[in-house]
Amino acid sequence: MYDAFYPGQVWLDTEGKRIQAHGGSVIYIDDTYYWYGENKEKTDGKNGIWHWGVRCYSSKDLYNWKDEGLIIPPEPDDPDSSLHPSACMDRPHILYNQQTKKYVCWLKIMNKDGTQSETILTADHILGPYKKIREGLRPLGMNAGDFDLATAPDGKAYYYFERVHTETICADLTEDYTDVTGYYSTHFPRISPPYVREGIAHFMRKGKHYLLSSGTTGYLPNPSEIAVGDSWHGPYQVLGDPHMEDPSHTSFHSQISCVLKVPGKKDLYIACADRWLPKRTYLNYLDYADNFEAIFNPESGKVPDWSVVERKDKEHGIQAGAENTDIADYVWLPIIFENDRPVIRWRDSWKLEEFE
Repeated sequence: MYDAFYPGQVWLDTEGKRIQAHGGSVIYIDDTYYWYGENKEKTDGKNGIWHWGVRCYSSKDLYNWKDEGLIIPPEPDDPDSSLHPSACMDRPHILYNQQTKKYVCWLKIMNKDGTQSETILTADHILGPYKKIREGLRPLGMNAGDFDLATAPDGKAYYYFERVHTETICADLTEDYTDVTGYYSTHFPRISPPYVREGIAHFMRKGKHYLLSSGTTGYLPNPSEIAVGDSWHGPYQVLGDPHMEDPSHTSFHSQISCVLKVPGKKDLYIACADRWLPKRTYLNYLDYADNFEAIFNPESGKVPDWSVVERKDKEHGIQAGAENTDIADYVWLPIIFENDRPVIRWRDSWKLEEFE
């Protein structure tokens, strides 16, 4: 039994197995938390399996999680399915629609032809069964990358996504949450990776809208970025990296997946992140590239020396394209607000009781 959070350490479920809920989110229903995400239990980087469905866990205290099984199973018998284990299915997000009484799940799919699209499913219960109702959806005719879904108090829903390698889009969802209406706004236009934002997570506090995101460097962790706006569609002001005290500039070797506002707590927000490659925590951006400016300042005119990454990875047994994510860990840390600016500091362990 756990009685605290231990960021970056192996997190086991109540059966003693690694929790497999990557790139997902937490939803609170009837005094129970449900944490769902990509099931990477079979993804060793060598067998061609990208995922083994979407797994969900339940908890009363956020520390101890019971495995509720696969709520969206893979479809290994259909090689053309977006749920085939070899299909690059990422970042499931689920909303409950008060009007239709349905749970609506969106999945990001990286297609074999290089495009990216969405698969949408619905269910009557958070634990399923889920039924596919859309496959191959390209919202607004765009390649849609990492994303988040959010609902307003009036039931209206919004879809924040990376227009692949270009910018961030905020699009209104239809009343049933299964498509976009066509109304959207654009934010954070960038010239190319790694400057383009992904891993987008939306949350609200005191009437302000925040977007927490990462850069586009694949499994290489990078500095996060936080932005704030007065409405769902912004405009958003970039505040910088909330991990200001992280000397490695890698968001504590993690990538954001969602931000959880803890019910019953006055001002507790948890940044829930994945540490995709625990063996890469030796990497430090200031060490392994030409310099920090070369990677994350597009105006520097400098070229990063990525060969250092390749050399260090080889020394530690990491091969590009064969990343073992079935041992990925989690980094859950509280967000502290200093003059309304979000700050994330490292803690070896922490408890909910430390917050009102």
